[in-house]
Amino acid sequence: MAIVCKSAAEIEKMRRSGHIVRQVLDLVSAMVAPGVTTMDLERAAEQRIRELGGKPAFKGYYDYPCVLCTSINQEVVHGIPSETRRLAEGDIVSIDCGVVLDGYYGDSAVTVPVGEISPEVRRLVEVTQESLQRGIAAARPGARVGDIGASVQEFVEAAGFSVVREFVGHGIGTKLHEDPQVPNYGTRDQGLKLKEGMVIAIEPMVNAGVASVRVLEDKWTAVTQDGKPSAHFEHCVAVTKDGPVILTE
Repeated sequence: MAIVCKSAAEIEKMRRSGHIVRQVLDLVSAMVAPGVTTMDLERAAEQRIRELGGKPAFKGYYDYPCVLCTSINQEVVHGIPSETRRLAEGDIVSIDCGVVLDGYYGDSAVTVPVGEISPEVRRLVEVTQESLQRGIAAARPGARVGDIGASVQEFVEAAGFSVVREFVGHGIGTKLHEDPQVPNYGTRDQGLKLKEGMVIAIEPMVNAGVASVRVLEDKWTAVTQDGKPSAHFEHCVAVTKDGPVILTE
């Protein structure tokens, strides 16, 4: 496992790419409404990335066709934007975006309600978002990857939800995916020790029902096995001597 620790200058470059990601996610999140297609979000995102001087990180990555991943309701991750897929009142849509700027990557995801959503689904979204914050808080020098996963898992399962196992967080830098893998489950005091300068993408994917997922025939879209909704939040986080620093805020 080759762990690349970043210098302060490199982290600053990643902050700039992360800032583009955040501006894009803010733009498309504000567009989310009943009747909007996921391709509407896709087009707006690509235009904004290029206006800000970045390049899409996902488009062409292992032949993925789009700039965004847009995953609706029971879709967990890697949903492909479509001209025919319209958002409806009561849906939730998870939007994942990656950008490369000056050779350094940023990657972040949010789950956005479409109009009014049920109290149960709202709680799923809120728990997932809070579990990300708990995972981030554990990302300190001397802690271990298992501390991050345990922080997410314990909070999610105490709320009655489940953590996806098949997809995990990851290191990030001059590549979109670097070592180490960062699962959203684990055991405290276990796994790789975190060091100052590491940058990781922490990204809980939380299901309302069972943890298991399956991938559709498009070979990208992962959905919950039981058809219940899923939520997804992600930030890139630098491990520093002063604690975790979010680069995609």
